[in-house]
Amino acid sequence: MKQTIFTLLVLISIGFMSCRKDRNDPDIKQYDESQIKNYIAANGITNMLRDTTGGDTSGIYYKIISQGRGTPMDYSDQISFVFTVRTLDGKFISVDSLNQNHYYGYLGHISSSLPKGLQTAIHNLIKYKGTSARVIIPSHLAYGVNGYGTGSSSNANTHIGGNQSLDYYINVVSNQELYDDAIITNYIKSKGLTGFAKTADGVYIKVATPGTGSDLIDLDSYITCTYSGKYLNDTVFDSTTNQGVTSNSFTVSGLRAGVIEALTGQTSGAAVSMIIPSRFGYGTTGSSPTIAANVVLYFDFTISAVTN
Repeated sequence: MKQTIFTLLVLISIGFMSCRKDRNDPDIKQYDESQIKNYIAANGITNMLRDTTGGDTSGIYYKIISQGRGTPMDYSDQISFVFTVRTLDGKFISVDSLNQNHYYGYLGHISSSLPKGLQTAIHNLIKYKGTSARVIIPSHLAYGVNGYGTGSSSNANTHIGGNQSLDYYINVVSNQELYDDAIITNYIKSKGLTGFAKTADGVYIKVATPGTGSDLIDLDSYITCTYSGKYLNDTVFDSTTNQGVTSNSFTVSGLRAGVIEALTGQTSGAAVSMIIPSRFGYGTTGSSPTIAANVVLYFDFTISAVTN
């Protein structure tokens, strides 16, 4: 009896193995290739090229929108780039390149926080600082079978489903100072703002209401004020109102360099707006978890008292 059962189990196992062997299911690379081609066709995307670096094995598709110049980037180079990303199924879309989707660090460290395929595409295909490109990363070089994020994939923009390829727009910044200034001038134009004057350092300042006090603000001044700070997508990240208080008090020397520059020389009663390049805000480090690296910031201050 035992011998019969054993023989039966062996035959069943062989049968399963035979069925599995004879199946012609696509592997993950074939699956990704099919999904990407269907996505390109369905969305009428043109001029996409397949990555042929090292024998056409990555499965990455790309299009150079604007070509940068100079020496090709190496893994040991520090780079700055902004990006937008969406999954091919459209369930995850992240287009906040004004604050959230920033990277600053070594090219070789991109894969510690972002997909390996993005690092590969920037090194092998984008190559030069100043380049803008569209890149479709196959799922096996993105977040794989497990996906990314929390919650159900049916919740918009909180979770990338498993085996989802990613559609990126990437802009590798060649000169952060010039890039910030372009972002600021575009914001002022698109919002129809007036009255801003650019300082020699590149801070944009508007004195909406001149002060009436006698004490001029300097580094050592202690000020009482109301204020708000926002990104250039107009999302407020901090303010007197959000803190639930009627006023805030600071020693000026403890503020960001761009804020200090804009407030210096003002007096009580002044209402001042300022748009600050990233180098005079939180720079290449940002302020975790709310402000990413190399982010331009907008502040409004109304000064009620100055103590020197």
